[in-house]
Amino acid sequence: MTMDTIDKKLLGFLQEDTKKTTKELSLLLNLSVTAVYERIKKLEREGVITKYVALLDRIKLDKSFVVFCHIKLNQHTKDYITTFENEVVKLTEVSECYHVSGDYDYILKVNVKDMEEYREFMVTKLTGLQHIGSTHSSFMIGEVKYTTAFTLN
Repeated sequence: MTMDTIDKKLLGFLQEDTKKTTKELSLLLNLSVTAVYERIKKLEREGVITKYVALLDRIKLDKSFVVFCHIKLNQHTKDYITTFENEVVKLTEVSECYHVSGDYDYILKVNVKDMEEYREFMVTKLTGLQHIGSTHSSFMIGEVKYTTAFTLN
């Protein structure tokens, strides 16, 4: 799909605040409400916009202890990878999981209440997953930048 500068501006506005009405967006983009609506529908149909979500406050939800858990698998066979990925996506404490290159195979972002809850997660859930060879955990000290948006050029 080819996007023009208006599409890119529209996506930028939607990444900032998806609750903006088509009327508000039309004023920002100097387009009609119908034109903005049609552009949004086109971006959805083409799969550029995949979903709309609400970002939650971890502190207010008592999930402010953030851990980046690095996972190394025993082997790198297709079956091991598939099994691990199918199991890890079911863990509610894991908000993000990336298959990466380097010393470890996966990086998980885990959101829990505190160290005790993380220990419980490790002991009862994570170590129960098949094919894990080793883990390494890093704990978030402070959040320097957090965004789900990225710039379109």
